[in-house]
Amino acid sequence: MDKDIFQGYTGRALTMLQKYHVRVWGKAVMETTRGHFEGTVLPRAEHQDDTHIVMKIATGYNIGIDIETITDMKEVGYSKANYAIPEKEFPYTKGLPSVKLFGTGGTIASRLDYRTGAVIPAFSPGELYGAVPELADICNLETEKVFAVFSENMGPTQYIALAKAIGKEIEKGTEGIVIGHGTDTLQHTAAALTFMVQNPPVPIVLVGSQRSSDRPSSDAALNLMHAMYAAGHGDIAEVMVSMFGPTSDDYGLLHKGTRVRKMHSSYRSTFRTIGDTPLAMVRRTGIEHIHKNYKPRRKDTNVKIFPYFSDQVTMIYYYPGMKPEIIDLLVDQGYKGIVFVGTGLGHVNRELYPAIERANEKGVHMYMTLQTIWGYVHMFVYDTGRDMMARGIVPTGNMLPEVAFIKLGWALGQTNDKEEVKKLMLTSINDEITEREPYNGYLVYQGGVPEVEEFVQKTRK
Repeated sequence: MDKDIFQGYTGRALTMLQKYHVRVWGKAVMETTRGHFEGTVLPRAEHQDDTHIVMKIATGYNIGIDIETITDMKEVGYSKANYAIPEKEFPYTKGLPSVKLFGTGGTIASRLDYRTGAVIPAFSPGELYGAVPELADICNLETEKVFAVFSENMGPTQYIALAKAIGKEIEKGTEGIVIGHGTDTLQHTAAALTFMVQNPPVPIVLVGSQRSSDRPSSDAALNLMHAMYAAGHGDIAEVMVSMFGPTSDDYGLLHKGTRVRKMHSSYRSTFRTIGDTPLAMVRRTGIEHIHKNYKPRRKDTNVKIFPYFSDQVTMIYYYPGMKPEIIDLLVDQGYKGIVFVGTGLGHVNRELYPAIERANEKGVHMYMTLQTIWGYVHMFVYDTGRDMMARGIVPTGNMLPEVAFIKLGWALGQTNDKEEVKKLMLTSINDEITEREPYNGYLVYQGGVPEVEEFVQKTRK
């Protein structure tokens, strides 16, 4: 058999495919010592080992099967997949809003090159139209690639550049902005842009996907459509995150950029509003408001850009038995700000007190948040809290830890004055601190409980 039909396979894996006359892109059934598998044999990424055969199973997942476990294999069909991105000219439709899509390197509309294992982004308007033609019914689209990085590599440099680019786009009169972004640090960038891009007249919507476009269960296209609709037609002029609401394809949710958190590693409905309710439900053809408190769209092009950030800030997740040397090391390394993620109402052990005192004397700005995620820091209740406040730690209400970290970096990018930083930190810009959490802002459904099981059975799809 021609080696060209065994793309990327070498050595023992190639010998195994040749033995059973199974081709890449062949529909195959495999019997192994670990069970029965059915799916499509995929090309092997170059420079990988020669001991596994890669198969895409019916769920959309790609699995690697150790050739030592294979006892039998048979090709039962063949259909070569085309992972090239179709490109068509994105049509201009009079009357539709203009939306700008900034790309940062996320793979929300992309294809996977199985030969190299690399992601091929679909990013030009023509590529996006070819991948998601429904976008042409929603808006007139322009795109700009600002970065090409994984979300874990997003940081202060990228936040600042993105904020400036958004400011220029708003001044040009664009009616909505979408930012394609990896999901792992989506909440951090949403918080940063909330502080850096203030009082925008149009929606600014961050969007990503949990599952790649080559999977049947991908959320990429629908998330993109929801984000484009919210940006072009929605009346909420804030920094928001748009992602799946339920695990089904029913609707997406718009989350305020300072109250959102990724809560599951792989679920499509991973993003949740914490300590409040989402802003709205969004579908391809409409938005249904949930939250009555939001900043409305305006017709002007005025926006305030505050592109500042200090990278001399860190976040410490407290654990029992933590040693003071950790804080001393940070102070000695020149860190200017520390966000503590404390237990209970905002506590750390007494062993840290001398190091905290020293940090305070050195001018380090210290703030307290909570490991509980929901709820408020209350440092007046116990002696521990009072002792820490006396040593310079400032409570942050119900600000989420990641948001407090981002905000402290933003504040210290502008001033090192203790009172000015404190004023910036405790003045809520867009609900990062709220007066109270609504009764339905904390809902944790615990499986196994009768009333919850009854609810789940009625609503699960």
